Amino acid sequence: MEKRCPVALDITGRDIHAEADGLRAQGPATQVELPGGVLAWSINSYAVIKKMLTDPRVTKSARNHWPAFINGEIPPDWEMISWIAMDNMVTAYGKDHVRLRRLVGKAFTPRRTEAIRPRIVELTNQLVDALETVEPGEVVDLRERFAYPLPARLVADLIGMSEDARVKTAKVIDMMVDTTVTPEQAQAVLLGWRGAMADLIAAKRREPGEDITSDLIAARDEDGSRLSEEELTDTIFAILGAGSETTINFFDNAITALLTHPDQLEMVKSGRASWDDVIDETLRVESPLAHLPLRYAVEDIELDGVTIPKGDPILVNYSAVGRDPALHGEDAGRFDLTRTDKEHLSFGHGPHFCLGAGVARLVATIGLSTLFERFPDLALAVTREELQPLPTFIMNGHRALPVRLTAPVPAGAHAR
Repeated sequence: MEKRCPVALDITGRDIHAEADGLRAQGPATQVELPGGVLAWSINSYAVIKKMLTDPRVTKSARNHWPAFINGEIPPDWEMISWIAMDNMVTAYGKDHVRLRRLVGKAFTPRRTEAIRPRIVELTNQLVDALETVEPGEVVDLRERFAYPLPARLVADLIGMSEDARVKTAKVIDMMVDTTVTPEQAQAVLLGWRGAMADLIAAKRREPGEDITSDLIAARDEDGSRLSEEELTDTIFAILGAGSETTINFFDNAITALLTHPDQLEMVKSGRASWDDVIDETLRVESPLAHLPLRYAVEDIELDGVTIPKGDPILVNYSAVGRDPALHGEDAGRFDLTRTDKEHLSFGHGPHFCLGAGVARLVATIGLSTLFERFPDLALAVTREELQPLPTFIMNGHRALPVRLTAPVPAGAHAR
């Protein structure tokens, strides 16, 4: 097969969809260059990604299966170090992954998810009520005022983190997903989130509460072999980061899609389409995750004439899945709530399927329905082309979402 030079991923995330189309055209696996000159394999096809997510020859554990990391060739200030240095249920391998996932999974049962509903309604109403104080027609950043704080505050509640601590940690998480950071910033990010989690754990040891952190501390302290201190720290951070960043970008993308497709929004308002349709079509056409780092080949993997050598890192491009023409046809990039097949892998697939998917769907439904009921004539304040993407090839969202708020419908005028 023709040997190609690695494609340097655009660290600014200027057009992740066009980039995915170009990579997909090169074959099932294409070698790419990450920050710092690190090489990896980008997977951009639905069929290959779905198979790879359940392939036992693929792992997420750098400490077990990435020779460059194990041998010290990856410096501690590598721009993406936080994504591989973690030791939690996301990066664990084999029995350790099963053990950690079982512990965390107790917090996301259907019963516990439903118990969160009142808090989601409360947080949503607080944010929408605050928006009602804005003068009609005034431009506000809806990402900053709604899409960001709703999931971020909810997940902070779930792990027992105070609002002050959440605000400080949010800056660290934002930098972690930014692929334009310098090595010095990357090192500060790693130290920053680990320090924040250590402070949270210490506080919860002193005063346990009804939260995931206290539950995991109890599991760790009852039997130290079940959860190491590093696993405890890194798992709580994984819940905070994964539970907030992806949902923030989902809200951003869903609101953008509805405001730029008024015919589709009207279908929801009239009841011809549901909020479930909105959720799945948004996740299909605008996955909040783009290239998620990193997985590794446990052994040589052959993909239609391309061999990913043992130990090489792999990037799964979730934003490419729902837009693959092989799955959804030539109009795969079109937002269409009437599409009967909205298949996507935005919650993952296989052993790493998102444990918080039920919570994410609940907050998405309550958040979107409340926002559009209270502001039915909400409008973008700029054209879609003027929205600036986040500076990252890891996430898919915008730096800001400027909108104009029209006169709100009084609370209680619609049933929630």
